[in-house]
Formats: sequence, C-alpha cells, structure tokens
Amino acid sequence: MTLPIRTAVVPVAEIFELRRSVLRPGLPPEAAVFAEDGDPDGRTFHVAAYDEEGAVRGCATFFAEPLPDGPVPGTDEADRAYRFRGMASDPAVRGLGYGVAVLRAGLDEAAARGAETVWCNGRTSARGFYEHHGFTAVGEEFVIESVGPHHVFTIEVGG
Repeated sequence: MTLPIRTAVVPVAEIFELRRSVLRPGLPPEAAVFAEDGDPDGRTFHVAAYDEEGAVRGCATFFAEPLPDGPVPGTDEADRAYRFRGMASDPAVRGLGYGVAVLRAGLDEAAARGAETVWCNGRTSARGFYEHHGFTAVGEEFVIESVGPHHVFTIEVGG
C-alpha cells in the first residue's frame, strides 16, 4: 500500500522542528539554523512532505551553491548547481517514502529554477540510498567532525 504523500515548497518555519529534532537532537534550536535559511536573494527553498493528516514527516533545504571543486565538467556556469542539506524524515515513518518524496520534489524544483546539477555532502552510510536514486559519489571520502564520514554526491537534473 502506498501512503498519500503530499509535498510542498514551504517557509523554513514549517520544517524547522523536524529538522532540529532529527538532525540536532538535544541541542539548542540555533544549532539547526542554516546560514542559507536567511538567503536575501530568495534562491533558498525548503520542501516538506506531509502525511494524510497534514503532519510534516520529511524535509530538506535546497539552495544555489557551486560544487566544492568547481562546476561539473562540461558546464561553464558554476551557479547552475544547487546543494541540499538538512534532509530528514520522522523516525516513526522511516522507509515509507517521505525522504524520497522530499528529494524528488526538491530535485524537480531545483531544475525548474535553472539548476543543472544538484549535490550534497551525504553520509557514506547513505551511499546506497543516493546511488539508488541516481546520484554519483565524487571525490574522496571526508569526515565531518561529530557527524562522521561523507562523500559529495551529485546528480544531473536539467540543462
């Protein structure tokens, strides 16, 4: 049975509590604030996934940012890349499609905003998830202190 999952681009306030509770548990709320949340250019967007009762069960934040090592080979404009971070799903519904729904909605929105590439710093332990959804790991593994090993994952979305 497939659950009805609705997604929407929303203000950060709509997703903030889920982001904070899943990604920064036990820390003060400001630990879950991203510099990109206050983007004055309006190029940041937040995606929420809702269950049938309207509760936010998944979220992610997307924003224009060039790849760490410059543009993807074959492209000449670094600003055609979007990065996402803060992707989270409520532990009570993990594996039910809320994370995938947020990811797909965000990729579609980034492409509609002119992105050619979307990327993230993803946990190495999630490599299978990213590759299953069309991402490629690029570069060497690196460690984010207090979080663990990561890779840069990229996917082509438009162009």
